[in-house]
Amino acid sequence: MAEVSIRDLRNRGGDIVERAERGERLTITRAGTPVAELSGLPTAPVPREVLIERRRNLPAVDPERLRRDLDALIDPSV
Repeated sequence: MAEVSIRDLRNRGGDIVERAERGERLTITRAGTPVAELSGLPTAPVPREVLIERRRNLPAVDPERLRRDLDALIDPSV
């Protein structure tokens, strides 16, 4: 868990909150002593109906073309 001083939290609060929002857990310190933890809130699950509707709107995937595109991007020796 990363440590963030109260001074950093005050000066760069937006950046630090974004880190927590992305899933990083942060320990807030005062004079080097841990005093609090900061973490993002869990996100609400997406309802099944919404996921099904999103799936309907996805473009079709041509597996052969996808394979060619991936082969062109990835070093085959890896």
